[in-house]
Amino acid sequence: MTSQAQPVPADDQKPRRQLIESRSIDYIPQSERHGNVWHQGPFWFTGNFVLTTMVVGFVGPSLGLDLLWSVVAVVLGVLFGTLFMAFHANQGPSMGLPQMIQSRAQFGMRGAVLPFIAVLFVYTGFNVILATQGLHLVLPGPSWLWYAILIAIAVALAVVGHDLLHLVQRWLTYVLFMVFAILTVGAITQLDGGSAVAVDSGFSWGPFLITFGAAAGYQISYAVYVSDYSRYLRKDVPARGVIAWTYLGAAGSAVWLMSLGAFVGSSISEPDAIGSIQQVGNSIFPGFGTFAILVCVPALVSIMAINFYGAMLTGASAVDGFRPVKATVRNRVVGIAVFAVIVYIVALLIPDNYLASFNNFVLLMLYFLIPWSAVNLVDFYFVRHGHYAVTEIFNPSGIYGRWSWRGLVAYVVGFAAMIPFLSTTFYAGPAAEAMNGADISFLVGLVVSGGTYFLLCRGLDTDVEQAAIVASDLELAETESGP
Repeated sequence: MTSQAQPVPADDQKPRRQLIESRSIDYIPQSERHGNVWHQGPFWFTGNFVLTTMVVGFVGPSLGLDLLWSVVAVVLGVLFGTLFMAFHANQGPSMGLPQMIQSRAQFGMRGAVLPFIAVLFVYTGFNVILATQGLHLVLPGPSWLWYAILIAIAVALAVVGHDLLHLVQRWLTYVLFMVFAILTVGAITQLDGGSAVAVDSGFSWGPFLITFGAAAGYQISYAVYVSDYSRYLRKDVPARGVIAWTYLGAAGSAVWLMSLGAFVGSSISEPDAIGSIQQVGNSIFPGFGTFAILVCVPALVSIMAINFYGAMLTGASAVDGFRPVKATVRNRVVGIAVFAVIVYIVALLIPDNYLASFNNFVLLMLYFLIPWSAVNLVDFYFVRHGHYAVTEIFNPSGIYGRWSWRGLVAYVVGFAAMIPFLSTTFYAGPAAEAMNGADISFLVGLVVSGGTYFLLCRGLDTDVEQAAIVASDLELAETESGP
């Protein structure tokens, strides 16, 4: 096992707490497990309560979908996409591992690099751009400078790690809830919903499914690191609690902000997250809109820190598949810094008019992540039923191997089946064109990837794995109790 749990005294019953987190892609021993299940609720409520989420609500009106159907599309998309995120969250306490390294059980130690391609789309510079635009309302300075300052703050949060991120998210929940409750009431009373949408707008399957897919894809994108923030919970916490709190937190904030975005997008001819909130808030009473935007900045910085933290774990998992990575504070800091630099460069390259590229960005996340999510969830809930040999996940010569053909075949087959149904501004498959731009690729990918993997696993030798699970559990127990 590359990064195994460090021995702790047998009589030490309290979780070890450190100012700066030292764990990385390694297993979290029971002696270090802590936290309450309900913490997942506010963590993901605030994690999703960012201006980027609101931008998803603009998609429907921008495509000519009226207010009612735009709201229906985002609500259904959120409810659908969050299911995957919430069920992935349960893998954290069960396995005690970061989300993406769990993929080795389905794709192999090196084969798991394939779905990492999808993860690259998750960690981009949209959040730092919105945060900088918010600060520019009251503070001068070039964007490149504010990008660097905000990214540096996010890096500091990510370096301290898991516990600080949870604490920040919980406190931000209360502030954001109060401010946006006032703002939402103001939007409903001050704006004329639907006034900015074309007269001939209404319902059309193409725009409806694109909006649905954007909302679902946005939620599913969190699946790549959701269990990174539940892996410190004790293994015996009820699965239904982890799933329910994650679902309620993430879906609640997304439904709220995306619906508000659909309302604003239907009321203002050229909506943008910063200007629209400022306009609505200032109409309630002078200065409130600017205040609301400034309140959003810490939430954007916080989710940037979460992205850096997740990116570090994902990158370390990929590298460790080819070259062992030690779980040290130094390596954590280096990994976070590398991704921070990449995000800074991406932020400088993203055009000012980013809404069209944002729509494609969210859809690309959906396309790449659906096959991975389907394979991962089918394996956890229907094939192996949550039982894994954790130490073997770090063993290149172990039972999961370097390349696991079942997961790789299911992923490729599922993605290939989606291609005719894709619908973006730069490519539309023949099936999507035949349906007037309607995009049902996510349903095809789920069924084909998950179904293919389940069928391929019917011949899986579970006896060999069961013996490895017993040996792994014994090794972890011995490490837990020390020499």
